[in-house]
Amino acid sequence: MNTMGNSVRDTVILGSGCSGLTAAIYAARANLKPLVIEGHEPGGQLALTTLVENFPGFPEGIQGPELVNNIRKQAARFGADFMPGHLVKADLAQRPFLLDFGGSKTVTARTLIIASGASARWLDLPSEQKLIGHGVSSCATCDGFFYREKKIMVVGGGDSAMEEANFLTRFGREVALVHRRDTFRASKIMLERARKHEKIEFITNTVVEDVYDVSKKDVTALKLRNLKTGKIWDFPTSALFLGIGHEPNAGIFTGQLDMDDDGYLKTRDFVMTRVPGVFACGDVQDRRYRQAITAAGSGCAAAMEVEKFLEKHER
Repeated sequence: MNTMGNSVRDTVILGSGCSGLTAAIYAARANLKPLVIEGHEPGGQLALTTLVENFPGFPEGIQGPELVNNIRKQAARFGADFMPGHLVKADLAQRPFLLDFGGSKTVTARTLIIASGASARWLDLPSEQKLIGHGVSSCATCDGFFYREKKIMVVGGGDSAMEEANFLTRFGREVALVHRRDTFRASKIMLERARKHEKIEFITNTVVEDVYDVSKKDVTALKLRNLKTGKIWDFPTSALFLGIGHEPNAGIFTGQLDMDDDGYLKTRDFVMTRVPGVFACGDVQDRRYRQAITAAGSGCAAAMEVEKFLEKHER
């Protein structure tokens, strides 16, 4: 690992997922010697994924951890530095920006690329966490294809859950949507679309209490409990999709950068925040697509904008 040193960095990249590492490749090739902060979840969502079949250039697919590790190696080959840790405080009031990583570790940076991603909300069951990537997923677009003609369950009551359930009917034989209440946060149009679909079954006032994997490697059933009656039963299924939303990892910038009501960073011209010299890319500002390839594209754009910014303001 390269040490931080006392010099001012041309650019610091917060996050080591697909967007951050792609930004690192482009910044390093521009001779900006970026410092990548690996964050709480090194590798981002890809590190929690098994087979990735929709990233261009891999006709047979590639394992998520392998893909993100390859991108990291590529960035390192061009001169990117890496540091474990996470940001605890940032002062964006003036440039160069002061970034505090705790324990007297600080970095000053002429530009900042925020690629800290968005963490999926989970049920926090030990069995669920163990099976992420093996039947438990938070991305229907990424993983729905693997469950053709299978029984699938979606958890949630908002638009995300309805959207996931409707999308999964393209693949699954049956889709059950379980929600802890009998009222829904989803918009009327999204709820009605799901209710009218012949493949979707609604299970209300019910929670998931356990995830079974009889085969020791894939989801086989769920333990459900009705909150009104107390009834407990096993529900056979091949997959559990979490449709309870994502939490953008941007809270530390509250009051300094513009965010929407759910905490996603607002950008203009694709990756620019309201603070000159601060750019955002990937899932921390993309609530719509949340794909590895779109994250990579925005990471590329952020690095290119950094290069243009520094040429105009520094050189």
